[in-house]
Amino acid sequence: MSTELASTTSQTPAAAPEAVRNTPIWRPLADIQQTREGIVLMVEMPGVAPEDVDITLERRVLTIRGRGRQPEPEALRAVHREYEPGDYERAFTLSEDFDESGIEATMKDGVLTLKLPRAAEARPRTIRVSAA
Repeated sequence: MSTELASTTSQTPAAAPEAVRNTPIWRPLADIQQTREGIVLMVEMPGVAPEDVDITLERRVLTIRGRGRQPEPEALRAVHREYEPGDYERAFTLSEDFDESGIEATMKDGVLTLKLPRAAEARPRTIRVSAA
């Protein structure tokens, strides 16, 4: 069985913008689940607001970028940090089996969820057998 969704690290489109902020760029963790309708992709991006997420699809490469925010409480100064906030970037190569126009994205509690539906002709179907 061929891989339908492949993670890529060096195959981001050449037109991708270069990082200009002085912040680390993390490769977020992702969970991929297969459903009858397609694929559900969940990407962890703590500290990223929905309006700071940029998702592009170019030449079958799905690129996800998130701009992290560093919350600084007023009247407090950090003495020690074990978690360094930053930006997030991850890319996946999609097979031709997906309906690009039907992709949906939602963000809740720092987790971006993408629903990637299969094209109608790529969905599995059951063929009924009748008695002759």
